[in-house]
Amino acid sequence: MMASSYSAKEEDGHHPGASGAGGAAANGRKPDNTAFKQQRLPAWQPILTAGTVLPAFFAIGLIFIPIGIGLYVTSNNIKEFEIDYTGTDTSSPCFSCYQNFSWNSTLPCKCSLPFSLDQPFESNVFMYYGLSNFYQNHRRYVKSRDDSHLNGNLYSLTHPSKECEPYAHRDNVPVAPCGAIANSMFNDTMELFFVHPNETRSQIPLKRKGIAWWTDKHVKFRNPGGNGDNLTAAFQGTTYPVNWHKPVYELDADPENNGFINEDFIVWMRTAALPTFRKLYRIIEKKSSMTPTLPSGNYTLEVTYNYPVHSFDGRKRMILSTISWMGGKNPFLGIAYITVGSVCFFLGVVLLLIHHKYGNRSSSPDIAS
Repeated sequence: MMASSYSAKEEDGHHPGASGAGGAAANGRKPDNTAFKQQRLPAWQPILTAGTVLPAFFAIGLIFIPIGIGLYVTSNNIKEFEIDYTGTDTSSPCFSCYQNFSWNSTLPCKCSLPFSLDQPFESNVFMYYGLSNFYQNHRRYVKSRDDSHLNGNLYSLTHPSKECEPYAHRDNVPVAPCGAIANSMFNDTMELFFVHPNETRSQIPLKRKGIAWWTDKHVKFRNPGGNGDNLTAAFQGTTYPVNWHKPVYELDADPENNGFINEDFIVWMRTAALPTFRKLYRIIEKKSSMTPTLPSGNYTLEVTYNYPVHSFDGRKRMILSTISWMGGKNPFLGIAYITVGSVCFFLGVVLLLIHHKYGNRSSSPDIAS
C-alpha cells in the first residue's frame, strides 16, 4: 500500500523536494525567459578563408605604408637644434657652475654658450628645456602635491595635505606651493642673442605666455582670493619652498602670470612619464613673412645656472624646434606605420604563394581498395 501510494505521487510530479519553500526558491533562481538570459541572441562568427584574409593583409599594407612614409617625411622636415649646457666637460663654459652651484648658493652662476645654425628656422620656433635622469614618474613624487591648494582654496593654503610631507611646512609655517614637485621646480633662465657679422648682438624676443595648457591655466590653477594684483596679502601666512629663492607671488611682474597661475610653474607641475623629457620654455614668434624667425648664423645662449643637477648625475639641454600638424619631431610613429604595413604586405605575399601552391589540393588522397 505504501509503495503504490508513493508511485502515484511520482506520477503526479509531486516530488518531496519540489514543494514548499524549497520549490519556491528553485523557481526564484530560474533566469527570465529572455533571449539575453537564455543565450538565444543571434551571433556572427567570421570564417577565415584565403578570400578574406589575403585582401585584408594587402589592404593594411597598402594603407599603412603610404601613411607611414608621409608621417616620416613630415617629421624629418621639422627643424630641430639641441645644445647641452650641463657643463660636465672641463672645456664647457658652464663647467664651473656645474661643479660649484648648489641649492644653498645665494649668488647665481652665469655662463654663455656660442652656437651656430646652418639652416634658418622659418615658422614659429618653440624653445624647450630638457632634463635627463630626473624621475618625475616616481609614485611618491607624483602624489606630492595638493590640487585643492593649487586651485586657490584658502583652507588648503594654510592646511596643506599630508601628501605634501615633508615639504608641507617650513619652520612650522605652511609652504605655498607645497610638495616635492613644486619644491624641485626648474628655475634656470635663458636668453638668446643673434650675433651679427660685425660682432654686435641683438636679443631674440622670447614669449613667455601661451606655453601652458589652457585647462591648466584657467581651471586647475587659481590664486587664493582670485587672480588679483594683491597677491602678497593673498599668500600671507605662508612661506616659499626650501629650494626656492623667492615666494610664489614674485615669480613674475605681470599679475596675469604670477602666483599659482605662473605658466613656468604650471608647465613644471605637469609631470613627465619618462626620466628623459623636455618641457616648453618659451615661444619665438615669426614677425614677418619675408624674413625667417631665426636666420642661419651665429648665436649665443646666456644661461643663469640656478638648477643644480650634479647630485643626481642629470643633464640639461636647450632645444629649438619648429612643429607641424603632427606636433614636434618624432620619427617613431612613421617608422611604426611603415613596419606594420611592410610586415602585413610580406605576410600577404607569403600566404598567397602558399595558397597558390597548396590551396587546390584535394582534402584526402584516394585509397586503393
